[in-house]
Amino acid sequence: MVPVAVGAVLLGLLVAPLLRGLVAHFAVPEGEPWCAACPFCGRAVRLLPPTGRCPGCRERLGAGAWTVEAVAAAVALAVAYAADGAQTAALAWAGALGVVLGFVDGRVRRLPHRLNLALVAGVAVLLTVAALAEGRPGVLLRCLLVALTVGALLELAVWARALGPGDSPLGLALGGLLGWYGWWVAIGGLVAAVVLAGLWGTLRAAALLVRRRPWRGLEVPVGPFLLLGALTAVLAR
Repeated sequence: MVPVAVGAVLLGLLVAPLLRGLVAHFAVPEGEPWCAACPFCGRAVRLLPPTGRCPGCRERLGAGAWTVEAVAAAVALAVAYAADGAQTAALAWAGALGVVLGFVDGRVRRLPHRLNLALVAGVAVLLTVAALAEGRPGVLLRCLLVALTVGALLELAVWARALGPGDSPLGLALGGLLGWYGWWVAIGGLVAAVVLAGLWGTLRAAALLVRRRPWRGLEVPVGPFLLLGALTAVLAR
């Protein structure tokens, strides 16, 4: 198990420069164009070092130093621990894009539809391949039903203006993935997401109260907690 864990961590660190570049590309406020180049020197940015600084002008772009690398390594380790079948490829795909979505939502409070679409499409294709490879095509119906249920619940919250528009397609993808493991795992993922988001919001509010700071910027980005809740449910199943 140790060689597998080491290999997973190294793989996470290997893909981190690409993930960090995607975070810098998509972490822009709603209505602004995607960040295709460094705003300071104009150099195209696709891969970024762990420092998060532009290779050309050394200005900071995107997430803080070593944060993406640490999260990518931890997610890769978690995926390796949870690996038990052909669906692991779908779990890894969700983990990689989930790192990007989590950082983007945490920074600018949005989940870009382009990333959500890539997540939904990748999970759908990889789960279909996994089901056919394992001779379990019937499991795809459960994945679809769970995906539609979770997506619909989150869409209701979007209509009620309790969530952002990107949360429901993210829930659609995560619901399909959790549906592979069963309804109870999907329910556990939602419950874990709600508990973790509530805990985070409470801690943020308490910190502002103790420091006597204005209650600004207290909105909780739900995307990271949906992702973390789903990963927690898969690991705890």
